[in-house]
Formats: sequence, C-alpha cells, structure tokens
Amino acid sequence: MTMQTDVYASAVRTTDGQLADFNGNDLGRVRIRGVYIVPSGTAGSVVFKDGGTSGAARLTVNTVASATQPTYMLMPGEGMLFSTNVYADVTSVGSVMVFYS
Repeated sequence: MTMQTDVYASAVRTTDGQLADFNGNDLGRVRIRGVYIVPSGTAGSVVFKDGGTSGAARLTVNTVASATQPTYMLMPGEGMLFSTNVYADVTSVGSVMVFYS
C-alpha cells in the first residue's frame, strides 16, 4: 500500500496571524487535513481565512469553555484548499495547529 501524500503539522499559534511551518515560513497554498485547537477557560473560536486578515473566511471552529477539552477535527475528502495562505483569527483560544499537505 502506498501513501497518497505527505502530511505536515504547522507551528503552534497562540495569537492572530499567518500559520507557518516549524522553520517560520508562512504556509502558502495548502490543503488543511485536520485542525487541533486547545481552548482557554472561556468559549472561543478560530476563523481560518484564505489571504490574510481581510481574506475570505473558509472555516470557523467554535470551542467549549474548558482548557482541558481540546478540539480535533479531520477535514472530509481531500481536505480544505487555501489558495493563498492560511490566516488564523483566534478569540479566547489557547493555541491552534493545523495538519496540511
């Protein structure tokens, strides 16, 4: 059995901004395969945008009000395509990381 494609993990983000790899390079055109969010003690959200702060919102993930219940979500099919880059707008969230190819 062969692999379809390699999957990578982004660096962890704790504030708004472009998602990057572990070397600090902004992610360009990627397909998000999964999302891992550690919430804070209050309910929050992460809005994933394609193209920076004013880019099109592609996905919003709401979190529960518990710092001990992380959210892990797999994307269906071949994942979610971000044509330009991946910007995370975080509200009351401890950290966010994506799995991408």
